Amino acid sequence: MNHPRIFRAVLGVCAGYAIIFAIWAGWLVQHTPPGTLQYQIAGLLGLLGFGLGVAMMLANRPTKADRRLLTHGLEGWARIEDAHPVQQTDHHSELTELQLQLTVPGSESYSGRIVFDVTPIDRDRLAVGAVVPVRVDPHDRGRIMLCPDAGRL
Repeated sequence: MNHPRIFRAVLGVCAGYAIIFAIWAGWLVQHTPPGTLQYQIAGLLGLLGFGLGVAMMLANRPTKADRRLLTHGLEGWARIEDAHPVQQTDHHSELTELQLQLTVPGSESYSGRIVFDVTPIDRDRLAVGAVVPVRVDPHDRGRIMLCPDAGRL
């Protein structure tokens, strides 16, 4: 989960909502029919909830570069040769530095290293000696994306 992107998205929606609320409270509420105030407030709160939900959903998507690597990257596999925990995260996972032996069809095997956010459910699949599917940037072999979810499909 990309917390800084989600924070910026929530902050942007709240700023936009504050502007909409100020326009509504300063001008629109005076020109609306009597007895509809509670419905207007419910509609404004629903709009805030909808805006926050959409913003967080879009902010949690992979970056454009990651989506491009996932679609246009070279498929391969990697054997995990070593794993060193780097730091605990605030969402019950662990940043782990993985030393990989990468194999991409049509080229020689080579070594690579990435830092990956290992969740408790993925811990067994990302143990030393495990083989995981990867995507490799064809123009920069150092840019690697693990695809541990591919085995679940």
